[in-house]
Amino acid sequence: MKLTRFCASLAVAASMLTPIGPMLTSADAASRIVAVVNGRPITSYELEQRSKLITLTTRAAASVAKRKAKDELIDEALKLEEAKRVGISIEDSEVDNAFSTIAKRVNLSPTQFNEALSQSGVNSRTLKNRLRAEITWSEVVMQRFRATVRINESDVIAALQSQEDKNSIGTTSVEYDLQRIIFVVPEKASKSFKNKRMDEMKKLRARFTTCEQGVRIASGLNEVIVRPIGKRLETDLPENFVKQLNEISIGRVTAPTPVDSGFEMVALCGKETINSDATARSTIEGELRNKQGQQLSRRYLRDLRSNAVIEQR
Repeated sequence: MKLTRFCASLAVAASMLTPIGPMLTSADAASRIVAVVNGRPITSYELEQRSKLITLTTRAAASVAKRKAKDELIDEALKLEEAKRVGISIEDSEVDNAFSTIAKRVNLSPTQFNEALSQSGVNSRTLKNRLRAEITWSEVVMQRFRATVRINESDVIAALQSQEDKNSIGTTSVEYDLQRIIFVVPEKASKSFKNKRMDEMKKLRARFTTCEQGVRIASGLNEVIVRPIGKRLETDLPENFVKQLNEISIGRVTAPTPVDSGFEMVALCGKETINSDATARSTIEGELRNKQGQQLSRRYLRDLRSNAVIEQR
């Protein structure tokens, strides 16, 4: 089945490599507690589900999958707790986009992918919880070490020279430079308040003709969050989102879409078609940056573990 390609796709997604912490379901509540991390319980249901996911994606033996699953869940509890401490949260839409990206890589729709997981005994929420933790942790690490990570030009050149894969010669890819703009709307806000926010978004879209000016205007509005996404290749973005970006010109923003905390628009601040050499260079820089970031991330997580109160049962 197409799901056999899931492992490779998930590894890519994890390296890209949402409220903090999953809500307990009735299945969670009916199960026993297998560990407590700084007061946050991990249930046998969570452990069973994560073990199945690991077995599905790595073909690991049940005992190995269970041990790895418990370690993952403990680490994720620490990651999400740290994210909450430093004020970082991830929108549900980001998790859903990551889920859709994995589905696309195995040639399935999100609904089909959800069904394939279910047939293997895995609740899709289990994968989404993992994605939420990884995406959130990536933001935490980026915020803490943004000024620390440095890539030397000599390292990039050396990696380019040693690269053996020449299959991408003659190909091109589109790279987008993006900014996220979120208009915060409380869940129980009145219809008149929502209409007022929609009117504010409409006015911003009309005034948003360049990213420099538009971001400055958006940053000055009440209860509006501006967060850089940075540069992303079209192959790393959901197909429907790429379609939205291609329908607007540089310096404009997409139409508002509902997210967990209100409404989101994305500003297109740059768009460039790059050749295979530039793609390879961008990929290598990303890999080197990711490698260095992973080293800092492991050290960060090790420190959190050493200072945590972890009770395993």
